Amino acid sequence: MPEPMFNENFSNTMLFKLSKPVAPSLLLFATAVFVSCSGHNHSDGHSAEAEDHEHKHDHTGEIVMSPSDALRFGVKSEAIEKAPFAEVVKAVGEILPASSDRAVVSAPTSGIVRLARGIELGKNVRSGELIASVSAKNVSGGDINEAAKANFQAAKRELDRLEPLLKEGIVTKKDYNEALRAYEEAKSAFSPVAAGGSAVAGIPGVISELSVNDGAYVEAGQTIAVIGRNSRLTLRALLPSAEAAFLPKVATANFRPSRGGEMVSLADRNCTILSSSPTGTTLPGYVAVYFSFDSNGDVVPGMPAEVYLIGTDKAETLAVPVGAVSEQQGENFVYVKVDDHAYKKQPVTLGRSDGRRIEVLSGVNDGDSVVTYGSTFVRLAETSTVVPEGHSHSH
Repeated sequence: MPEPMFNENFSNTMLFKLSKPVAPSLLLFATAVFVSCSGHNHSDGHSAEAEDHEHKHDHTGEIVMSPSDALRFGVKSEAIEKAPFAEVVKAVGEILPASSDRAVVSAPTSGIVRLARGIELGKNVRSGELIASVSAKNVSGGDINEAAKANFQAAKRELDRLEPLLKEGIVTKKDYNEALRAYEEAKSAFSPVAAGGSAVAGIPGVISELSVNDGAYVEAGQTIAVIGRNSRLTLRALLPSAEAAFLPKVATANFRPSRGGEMVSLADRNCTILSSSPTGTTLPGYVAVYFSFDSNGDVVPGMPAEVYLIGTDKAETLAVPVGAVSEQQGENFVYVKVDDHAYKKQPVTLGRSDGRRIEVLSGVNDGDSVVTYGSTFVRLAETSTVVPEGHSHSH
């Protein structure tokens, strides 16, 4: 999982924050670093180590951390090599239900809408579950369906009254037929479902849209909510019109829900591009690109997203995981593993990012071992210790 980038405040205040409640691993690490690096006697300490190799070199500007500490706190390094890295353009986007897997919940009658308890964006619902109820009580003009219900009931009573009279010859066939016609008309005007005022889910899925607020007035047939199934979802990415020339190169995309969460690679989700055309959106200044992909239940319709559109053109370049890069006073840097006991903070110049990895234009070389996980602890070691100039290890 990529690590968050650092800022200067973290570097300057980490040690003071250790006096407050912190993660046990960080506290343990700080204690270990303090004990191992404050008043450390190399002749005694190293004689106790079960290492039989020996090296001696200048550690000026380096961060000391033993292999055992690195293992204990999950510090991992990766030898970086040039590899194909696709052209990337960043965009904004939104998760939508697949057009074939959506159902609209409409108001059964006109009136005041009341959302059922717990109904909100992202909620999973069952087929037939109550979404909202609509009532015309206390509304000017009254409940139209209540009037239709009264007419229907009156017409039915009249028909029931005339039926035995027709058999006895007391009323004519013409009178009976007129009553039957009135009954059929009243029946067609009256909807028992609308009379109940219940708007229910037509399919199981996730509420991707809520079109009305609780307590609002709605007309009969007005959309209350939209429900999308979870099997397939659609990502709509909005690309600035200035980048429209990139559209033919788009092959796939990575995205991260704006509310937080893991980066999602559409290449791993059976992705297909539905369309990429300047006519794909009515939002001025943007071009919409639509992707269809499998849902694993980790994202739901309605979520905004940070999108990285990935092109087909690739170039050989050095790249590291996004979490390997830290920032301090506007400068980006990574930690390079010098040897088993030492790390060095190395300033770097960055290029493109696909959301998972980021291009390094300068500062590191092919084959350098870069810390990819646990850089939090390397930085904590950097701010917690001062390594004397000319410091040497005898192992």
